[in-house]
Amino acid sequence: MTNTRIRPRRAGVAALAVAALVAGLGLAAAAPASAGSTPTGPTTTGTRPTSGHAGTAGAATPAPLTNLAHLDFLLDRTSPKATREHTTYALDTSPALTMPWVYADARPGNTFERVGGGPLDPATGHWGQGSYDSDDVSRAAVVYLRDWKQTGSVASRQKAYELLRSTAYFQTTTGPDAGNVVLWMQPDGTLNPSPVPVELPNPSDSGNSYWLARSLWAFGEGYAAFRTQDPAFAAFLQQRLDLGVKALQRETLARYGRYDVADGVRVPSWLIRGGADASAEAVLGLAAYSAAAPHDRAARTALAQLSKGIAAMGSTKPAAQAAQTWPYGAILPGTRSRSQLHSWASQMPAALARASTVLRDPSLLRPAVTDSVAFSATLATSTGPINGFSPAPTDRTQIAYGADSRLQSLLAVADATKSRGIAQVAGLFGAWYFGDNNADAPVYDPATGVTFDGVQADGTVNASSGAESTIHGLLSMLALDAHPEVSGIARSATHVTARDGLTVVEAETAASTTGTVVTPTSANDGESQLSGGALLRLRAGQKALLTVPRGSGPRHVDAVIHEPTGSSAESVWPGLGRIRSSVGAQGVTPVAGALLPQALPGLLGASATGVSVSARAGTTDLDAILLRPLVSRIDLTGADGAATTLAQSTSLRPVTVSIGSAGATVRSYDDTGRLVETVTGSHRVTLRPGGFAVATR
Repeated sequence: MTNTRIRPRRAGVAALAVAALVAGLGLAAAAPASAGSTPTGPTTTGTRPTSGHAGTAGAATPAPLTNLAHLDFLLDRTSPKATREHTTYALDTSPALTMPWVYADARPGNTFERVGGGPLDPATGHWGQGSYDSDDVSRAAVVYLRDWKQTGSVASRQKAYELLRSTAYFQTTTGPDAGNVVLWMQPDGTLNPSPVPVELPNPSDSGNSYWLARSLWAFGEGYAAFRTQDPAFAAFLQQRLDLGVKALQRETLARYGRYDVADGVRVPSWLIRGGADASAEAVLGLAAYSAAAPHDRAARTALAQLSKGIAAMGSTKPAAQAAQTWPYGAILPGTRSRSQLHSWASQMPAALARASTVLRDPSLLRPAVTDSVAFSATLATSTGPINGFSPAPTDRTQIAYGADSRLQSLLAVADATKSRGIAQVAGLFGAWYFGDNNADAPVYDPATGVTFDGVQADGTVNASSGAESTIHGLLSMLALDAHPEVSGIARSATHVTARDGLTVVEAETAASTTGTVVTPTSANDGESQLSGGALLRLRAGQKALLTVPRGSGPRHVDAVIHEPTGSSAESVWPGLGRIRSSVGAQGVTPVAGALLPQALPGLLGASATGVSVSARAGTTDLDAILLRPLVSRIDLTGADGAATTLAQSTSLRPVTVSIGSAGATVRSYDDTGRLVETVTGSHRVTLRPGGFAVATR
């Protein structure tokens, strides 16, 4: 995952995180070091997150959640030389540039240590990757920009200015790669375009990239913020954004209007690195810029073209229909796999919502609404913002980037549609920081601004707090501070008391079968991953019985089957229907065939404890079955008797559910997020097809 910015961690951190969580890790921030500090820079001390409740839903004036102290601690200064390819604004008069270290590893004695990526060469002070990267520099600039605009902070304005200068230095200004961006820099200011391990593209400025997209994000928001405050600096940012747009036109948007094939499905060929995810972060900046500079035709065209490509990766169906089949209304992040979803870098709905407003194009908003209603509610009631579905939930790690991407998207769509319901769902993803996570514990501390680096599937917390986690934690806190009702839900919905959502039954654990369990050398084929590391192979005439848990009501059944290219296989599922599985031409995907969930037409009863399948023709390679309640639900509690419930219907017919409690307010919404009904107390509420209800107390 070289382009995800989820960086490899050094040995020993996981064990340290456990000890830190038990002992109470100290997390208050210290002042940043001066230029030339050693690679094992300064540390922080203080108290680890305890309750995470800086005010509850019922508090009149809860304290702000945003605290920039830890991000301030990560900042350091270096003085790179001006070259023909790399320079920045006022470098001759202000040679020192400000940048955040990529990592801050937890250390004994209640401290953090700022470190770079990869092994350290003691002789040179260089790391295998570097100490700073343009991904984090640009996104840190966005944090300070938003804080400045939201609070009026002079200090944040200055840091935003400095970080934008630094972002520009990474951009190559001349030659065939002009406009593209180098990723890594060493502590002494030396750029490292070919790090170890290698990033793609390599060298890192040899093509359009995630880091170009994030630089455009910063340049766009920076121009909009400084346009009237500092016109000369804004003009510089405009020039750098234009340089980046020219790189997009040369390498990505030159393919606008062309389509590739991915296992038989047409996909746009003009997305950055083939990704709706990378393209979305560029769109965030281009939308902010185009709103402030509407007459810049080149930028506006790039905004429209990237947005159309992102929208093409979503569903054209209403949420009620999209929720019936994989990927349950989600906008897929990449063109090279129909099987993978990830939560990090998935701000596609946010990008489309903002682009639809700037471009006045409601067609861009529709797939964003479907993603927000159908998929977000599915995610909230089942796994929360886990890293990956491939296509079953295979990577249950949770990180701030994933929670923030979902939160930002829901809030942007809610703002664009004026939907209180979609905003309320956003609150459940904000609650990830305060306890609605695998660890059932806070991972953000308002007293220090620390966001932990992630939570493993088993609840183990990585108590380090590097730049990416800190940045996205703070972007979330800024968003919550700007949306008080959503913040109230996030701070009070901190403990899961019940969850009834998507569950997985592995095929290789069948109670009985005449088939064969196949365990490949690798569970991952480059475009999908077997959820249990193995599959059950059923040839014509063979059958299996899978044991399933009882349900709370009727359930959808999706069979995750590896479908061959061209040839077809058929399987029969008594009482549920049959599946004919095959996919079209391989196209741009890494391997032929596809591992995909196939929806069975029948519903599994609540009392059923088994699912049978027999192969009718060809070979059925079954990875797992996914069980999805007709009505999914999550119940959460918090301090001072607060309670929140989300119930989501995946039915095409109205469904009645019991929801709420004494003192609760229950709001029911349709599959566009439009309010249908408001009641108080405990009620039986009729959910519209694909609709949802939220009860808060």
